[in-house]
Amino acid sequence: MPDVFNPEERSRIMAKVRGENTSPERLVRSLIHKMGYRFRLNVKDLPGKPDIVLKKHKKVIFVHGCFWHQHEGCPHAARPSSNTEYWNKKLDRNMIRDRENVHKLEYLGWNVLIVWECETRDREKLFDKLKGFLTS
Repeated sequence: MPDVFNPEERSRIMAKVRGENTSPERLVRSLIHKMGYRFRLNVKDLPGKPDIVLKKHKKVIFVHGCFWHQHEGCPHAARPSSNTEYWNKKLDRNMIRDRENVHKLEYLGWNVLIVWECETRDREKLFDKLKGFLTS
């Protein structure tokens, strides 16, 4: 099935997809800040440009969208039924890149936490997850 939008319209729509400063990222940052931690954002010289970096603690946090990073078992990660060749290739590449970045960071001695977008819907659970990671 062909795309329902022409290339210019699709480009305009895709340009609005934000890669930084998303609502889930802002929530995670807010919780970490309330715990008293200070951090850097989107550090370019680390593999994968982690969303949140706590250099003093050697910890990084990625806040992943369930669809774009294919959160296993999550209903928000359902792959599109149209243009499947394109989407399968793109989403598979994203997953491979994510795994590689985690391995590289761990090799460099960093502790890595992935927070999924769907996990940000329950603040108390998210707070506990973050606190457990940051205090370990």
